[in-house]
Amino acid sequence: MTEQPITAVAIPGLFWRRAFYTLAVLTTSVVGLLAMHRVVDDLALGWQIALLTLFALTFSWIAMAFWGAVCGFVLCALRLDPLSLRRLRPTPPSAYRLMSKTALVMPIYAEPPVPTIAGLEATCRSLLSQARTEGGSPAIGEHFDVFILSDTQTQAQAREEAAHVAALQQRLAGQINVYYRRREKNEGRKAGNIAEFCRRWGRRYDFMVVLDADSLMSGATLLHMVHRMQREPRVGLIQTVPIPVGQRTLFGRCLQIASALYSPMLAAGQSFWQGDAANYWGHNAIIRTRAFMAHAGLPALPGKAPLGGELLSHDFVEAALLKRAGWQVLLDTSATTAVSQKVPHAGASHNSFEAMPSNFLDFAKRDRRWLQGNLQHLRLLSGAGFHPISRLHFLFGAFAYLSSVVWLGLLVCTSLLVGVQAIAPPQSPAFPPLLSVGLLWITLFMLLAPKLLGYLLTLSQCPHAFGGRFKLTLSVLFELAFAALIAPLMMAWHSLFIVNVLLGRSVEWQTQHRGERSLAWREAWRHTYWMTVCGVIWAVAMAACSLHAFFWLTPAWAGLVLATPIVKYSSSGTWGGVVSHRLGLLKTPSISYRPTLLDDFAALSARGDTPDHAPLEGVVAPLPGELVGEMPCQSFRCFDKRPASASAREPH
Repeated sequence: MTEQPITAVAIPGLFWRRAFYTLAVLTTSVVGLLAMHRVVDDLALGWQIALLTLFALTFSWIAMAFWGAVCGFVLCALRLDPLSLRRLRPTPPSAYRLMSKTALVMPIYAEPPVPTIAGLEATCRSLLSQARTEGGSPAIGEHFDVFILSDTQTQAQAREEAAHVAALQQRLAGQINVYYRRREKNEGRKAGNIAEFCRRWGRRYDFMVVLDADSLMSGATLLHMVHRMQREPRVGLIQTVPIPVGQRTLFGRCLQIASALYSPMLAAGQSFWQGDAANYWGHNAIIRTRAFMAHAGLPALPGKAPLGGELLSHDFVEAALLKRAGWQVLLDTSATTAVSQKVPHAGASHNSFEAMPSNFLDFAKRDRRWLQGNLQHLRLLSGAGFHPISRLHFLFGAFAYLSSVVWLGLLVCTSLLVGVQAIAPPQSPAFPPLLSVGLLWITLFMLLAPKLLGYLLTLSQCPHAFGGRFKLTLSVLFELAFAALIAPLMMAWHSLFIVNVLLGRSVEWQTQHRGERSLAWREAWRHTYWMTVCGVIWAVAMAACSLHAFFWLTPAWAGLVLATPIVKYSSSGTWGGVVSHRLGLLKTPSISYRPTLLDDFAALSARGDTPDHAPLEGVVAPLPGELVGEMPCQSFRCFDKRPASASAREPH
């Protein structure tokens, strides 16, 4: 009997989608560059080269975001799936259709046990309740196991962690298996933690869902992903779009509403042209275990840190390795889009959530680690066998941080030119007034267009989820002003971080502070005083040279001057409460609809903080029997492509 080939997910017209997106971005960039050339035509050659280079990089980056947002807007407005281009018609997942074994894998490192275990338990209970709502009691426990993979190094923390896990095992006994494994040495950090799980138990499972310590996923979303992996055997990884929730500070609220408003649309635009070469963000994703074991083993980069050694941002590379081996990597936006648009039958049960840092300093510290990891990816641009889209992921991930240096360079060059012309005025105006102002307004429009399109989409489809049309409008204006103020701060921090990396200063990947933390004035000033000083000097210099330039550059220097109060007050839960509760602004669907998953998480977290419910010194249940498998390290220098379907056909 002839073996039937395993078909891939059909993505109609993918070549033409990518061609359209590329042509749109290139055309826009070239037109903008030609206009800028007219603007700087009378300057000296050195000024022309510097300004044109910096502008071309900045404008092209803005053009990519603009056209991605346009694609996402059209898809979401028409309620089309970005991959199949068919009408979104979500069907409720069913536990009775399960034919596979899935591991929920949560790698942790010195995490606070109460919220971590509460989030995992809320996810498990949502999965169990999903089965019970179907009029029967399908044995979820036969199809799902839970693994808490600890890299905690302190003995006292590990004992507390184990006690909470033992209590969780007792509460879920007979419903779903929960296992706890702790490594004595955290070799390879998170990637090494997951790889060790794969080598010991990976062959027991068809799929694994990777969760962070702050991840929350509903049972409906988990079943949806498992069903899709069962139906589509060429898919190696499916990434969901996690939406930030749970923060009460002003900073956290602004990040949450920005993500809720714009992320579904932007993700749809990305999925439209990325197709089956999407990216992996390290959590809230499902992975075909054997494909991952066969093709995603990570080697270390030659040389020393910060640009060599262990890969800090492993997820991008793992997705690229899977795609290189012929597996499809998908960005699934259907659940997030359905919730944001309230598509019938989707309801609020499809959820993929995460937490965000509650203040600017913790956010910047996390970005410092990500920046170093993404700069490492530049060394993989010439890696053997990588798909062109994977190479773009490496490039774009790094340029997301390098763009801050480019923007800073453009501002510095412009300011220096203003100063030079103030000292020795040219015979004719430096810039053609009409053309330069027009180009500036076009650039600003393209920069703000993704936010405007997200606002228009929400205004027409689900304004009630954000407090109604009037409060939605005020919330968007508030978030827009906040984003404009913090943009120069992120530019300054990213530029400083890049300088540190170039000087060879590495950073250790430590535990992220996940709870709310209000900053004191002293701490805020200690980390931002240099921005304020630079901002004041810059503003005074521009006012002395040209009042016209002073006013045009206000959005840039004002954020630096106000850096300390911005960082201080945005970390306040009190100010967040005033804006959110008293004024009714910055509401999101997770607040308006209040999914059961979030209510359960809040209740379980509160119970865990109560002394009456403190865990006893319980005994952690034994680990399951190992089914040892190999996870060989891959090579970035050479690649021998083998059919991806081979391991998909291997029997369990």
